[in-house]
Amino acid sequence: MDRHTAEFGFELRTCRWAERAWPLESASDDRAVVVARQLGTKRRRWDTIVLECDPEALRERANFGAKRLDGDLLHVVRNAPAEWRYYRDCLPHPGYPWRYVREAIHRADDRGIVETRKTGNRIEIRRKWPYPDWLKRIVAIENKPDLDASAARVLGAQLEYDVAMGLADEVWVATRETGDAVEPALFEDLPVEAGILTLEPDTLAAAVEWYPRALAVDEPGTRILERPDGGKRDGSAARFEYVDPAEKADKRLAIAERAYERGWRSFVDTMRSDCRHFELRADDGSQLRPHCAEKGRCQTAAECSGNCPAFEPEPPVWRTRGWPIEGGPGKRCRQLLEGRRRRRRPGL
Repeated sequence: MDRHTAEFGFELRTCRWAERAWPLESASDDRAVVVARQLGTKRRRWDTIVLECDPEALRERANFGAKRLDGDLLHVVRNAPAEWRYYRDCLPHPGYPWRYVREAIHRADDRGIVETRKTGNRIEIRRKWPYPDWLKRIVAIENKPDLDASAARVLGAQLEYDVAMGLADEVWVATRETGDAVEPALFEDLPVEAGILTLEPDTLAAAVEWYPRALAVDEPGTRILERPDGGKRDGSAARFEYVDPAEKADKRLAIAERAYERGWRSFVDTMRSDCRHFELRADDGSQLRPHCAEKGRCQTAAECSGNCPAFEPEPPVWRTRGWPIEGGPGKRCRQLLEGRRRRRRPGL
């Protein structure tokens, strides 16, 4: 198998390319970039997500730590007052019982991102820092190294959902460069609103074959619930529902928080780095990628698990020095990727 034929390896190269080359229009753009992979909503998951951020606000976001803020925590930190106030008087009603808000306040206090005190039986809160407006745009990229007709049909329906929903500012398809005069991806039946990017994964050289249209993220979205399934002659309407812009804004911020925490180097979290065959290799000197010495190639996260027939734990002698504090080679792999992930978060 070619090492970039598998979608997983191609996806990692796309993420590294985006980290180095985005935004496309200008290398001197003042936007900071955070890249993550395999994130989205309950109904839709994107291969690669690029967050375009305000650099100074992104640095201020670091005050709240490396871990994500979920919806309950965001409700607290975004509305916490500058001076002490009873939490029910300063926080908008969340739409669910207040006891869950109290739990979120205690979690925020434990993490040191808000201040709390008790006056009688009343919990008062005060913010430590204002939550910054750090997210500017979300760009979603679908990775298909071999975009044939069958893959395009499946991908087309997913992109139509993205365009109708308008949760991301732009949607792209990244495919492997073929070198043809006209790239085959341009002939596939994909929504015209989606951009097409061809990438040569070995050199990380990319070209825009089709520019995307900006999606209406500030307007109501259309969530497609069910499509006609009677074939080409089925003219019945699809079932859909409208999504309020405020709900979209909350969902965008929740996705951005998860991307901030996870990044794209978190692939090691779902792999068995404690296997003696697990390695990290940087063939071009610019990116550490997983490599299985037993398979002789970049393995996927699904392959690299405890169910793998070739799995062998690290020999104890590999972990004797400093174990279990420092660990063996597998733990060092995690530390390397974690360090590179943190360096992409200013202020951490």
